This record gives sequence, structure tokens and C-alpha cells, in this order.
Amino acid sequence: MDISGKAAIVTGGASGLGAATATALAEAGAKVAIFDLNTEAAEAMAEKIGGSAFTVNVAEDASVEAGFEAARAAHGPARILVNCAGIGPAAKTVSSRGMHPLDKFQQVLNINLIGTFNCIRRAADDMVKLDPMESGERGVCINTASVAAYDGQIGQAAYAASKGGIVGMTLPIARDLSNVGVRVMTIAPGIFGTPLLMSLPQDVQDSLGASVPFPSRLGNPAEFASLAKHICENQMLNGEVIRLDGAIRMAPK
Repeated sequence: MDISGKAAIVTGGASGLGAATATALAEAGAKVAIFDLNTEAAEAMAEKIGGSAFTVNVAEDASVEAGFEAARAAHGPARILVNCAGIGPAAKTVSSRGMHPLDKFQQVLNINLIGTFNCIRRAADDMVKLDPMESGERGVCINTASVAAYDGQIGQAAYAASKGGIVGMTLPIARDLSNVGVRVMTIAPGIFGTPLLMSLPQDVQDSLGASVPFPSRLGNPAEFASLAKHICENQMLNGEVIRLDGAIRMAPK
């Protein structure tokens, strides 16, 4: 796909991996709509890249529906969707503080997994109505999982379950949409220099980076964005999960 001139939606696009991806797509000529709960940060990012910002809670269908309507009005139906919105609170199944709160488990799944699927279904519903491009393709959806889908650590039951769900649904959704020319891919990043990690003390950041076999450092969000951009451009990438992790395999803790 030639990204230039195409409408794109990036959820969680106000910061971290989403902001880097929104920037890379905009630099390639895409008309980018940022979905985020942080309205101020989303608007600042949209102004920086020449895109649009919309306050969207991916866990609420009405909010997602309104976001897609607004983005469609601003840029036309999206050919590109990148799902980066997510949360990752930690809690053990049982600890000295009691059982894992069930509502917290549900919240993580609602945002990370159900929110991702909801955005895919709404984006795909728009894409199938578009005329196919010369290649026969109508659009591409890119999701963000995590190495926690495979190597979930202590306290990551909810997060790993949500990301494992994203991994598990990638191929069947790609198969669902193959007859209409919509591709579905997932990136499973390792330890990246997102705002949360960059807020940790430098010695902690260094320790985390040293745990990566090679390169022994935190991933740069621009590297995630580069892969997302390449997925858009490479039509043969479909129905697959790509680990972007420097060969790390997470220890229990």
C-alpha cells in the first residue's frame, strides 16, 4: 500500500508507541486521526503532525462509534488502523491483599482485547465499502500485543490474557477479511522506552535494557513505528504476529 494520501486511525496515539506510529504515518503522507482519552496530549500531537485528534475511550462502543464518525468526516474512511491503546496494571491472582479484583481483570480485557476487536470491526466495516486499490487491497489493521502474551510475568495474568487474546484472534480475523482484501497483523513488542518506562530511575532502565540479548537496550518507539509502516507497505504480511523484542524471553519476575 502506498501510504501517501490514505486516511489512518491510531488508537492510543497521543504518546508512546502510538505517537511514534502516528508521526511515521503522517511523515509518509497519511491523513492521521488520533484516538486517545488524553485530549490535551492528543490535540498537541495532532497539531505537531498535521492530523486530527478525537477523545475516544476504546472500552466504550458508543465512544468508538463517535470517534470513527468524526474521523470519517475529517479524512474519509480509513484505509489504515493501528491499535495501540492499552493499559497494564499488575496484580497477583492471590496475594496478601486478597484476590485479584475481578473488575480490574475485566477492565484490562475490555480496553486491550475487546477495545482492539471493536476498532477492527468498525474499521473493516468501512474498508469493505471502499473500492479496492490496484493491488486488490482495501485496507490493513495492525494490532499491538506484547511478549507477555507468551512470557507473562508474575502479576500479569490480566495483561497477558488480553494480549494473548489479540495474538489468538489475528489469524482468524485475517481469514475472515481475506475475501475483501483487508489484511490483519499484530506486533508483539518487548521492553520499549514508553513514557511509563522512561519515568523509572535510570539504573532501573539500564537493568531492563541489559536483559535484552541484542541489542541490549530498551526498544525505541520509532522502531515499532517503522515496522508498522512497513506492514502497511508490504502486502504479503498478513495474519501473522511479529515479535519485536531483541530476542528477549521474560523471566517470571
